[in-house]
Amino acid sequence: MKTTKSQGATSGASITVVHAYAAAIDIGAKFHVVAVGPERDPEPVRSFGSFTQELHQLAQWLRQIGITTIAMESTGVYWIPAFEVLEAYGFEVVLVNAREVRNVPGRKTDVSDAQWLQKLHAYGLLRASFRPRHDIATLRAYLRQRERLLEYAAAHIQHMQKALMQMNLQLHHVVQDVTGATGMKIIRSIVAGERNPEELARHRDVRCK
Repeated sequence: MKTTKSQGATSGASITVVHAYAAAIDIGAKFHVVAVGPERDPEPVRSFGSFTQELHQLAQWLRQIGITTIAMESTGVYWIPAFEVLEAYGFEVVLVNAREVRNVPGRKTDVSDAQWLQKLHAYGLLRASFRPRHDIATLRAYLRQRERLLEYAAAHIQHMQKALMQMNLQLHHVVQDVTGATGMKIIRSIVAGERNPEELARHRDVRCK
């Protein structure tokens, strides 16, 4: 018996455009490749450098052709300047995990990353990664920087204590905190060349017992 292929699986399937004014950016270290729909511009794929002036040129071009929403992959930290510039221009910027983009089937090898990203975004097939509000992101950056500085300070204190031990300067047995007022005055005096213990003891702060 001869069988025929089912025509309903493919012929009736259609995908509706969700974002008609969508663009996409393939983020790079030195330059970014930007793609828009072919109906938006005679040159729908363009490259822009990663310098701030060129990021503004990118944003101005997208605004000129009526783009409202932009998708970009979260590659390292290279996306952050472009994201902030485009967000400042009022675009809806969707940050996409590169792993999820690769998992979408049907990608063609002759289509650039930016064009493929733009097509997926236009059809609403991309899920935005979590990105906190600008004020929350700023606060998070401050907290992370504070945490790094505390870690660096702790490492430097350990280096100081190790150097003092190697020189047999048992300052940590005399002063509880070598980085306190008394400890730092004594260390600075030693670095300046003072070796008399009685002179070094004169640097004791009144609060130090």
